[in-house]
Amino acid sequence: MRYMALIYSVPGSSPEYGSPEFGPFMAAYQAANERFARDGVLVAGDALEASSTATTVTVRDGRTETLDGPFAESKEQLGGYYIFECANLDEAIRYAAMIPTAASGAVEVRPIRNLSARP
Repeated sequence: MRYMALIYSVPGSSPEYGSPEFGPFMAAYQAANERFARDGVLVAGDALEASSTATTVTVRDGRTETLDGPFAESKEQLGGYYIFECANLDEAIRYAAMIPTAASGAVEVRPIRNLSARP
């Protein structure tokens, strides 16, 4: 089954690019990526640009409207994701716990619904 691990953090809580802490932070992500790939659970994963770059799209009465920025105000913001192929939720949680931001933010793990599967 596929699971999505959504990575949330408080803006500014991760090391700044170019700072002495940034290298070890990214090395921890690289090590996690290598482990996920080696174990054969990594389907996809990427970092996202800052939530200030988001565009929210709604359709009301057949009219498309856009808003700059994220839809909801929150202290923690979505910063990236992984998609894992795991046997069960416990295994997906084990891999999500290896994501470095889990130590300072939060990682939400959710099963991906297979809408093409027949009931």
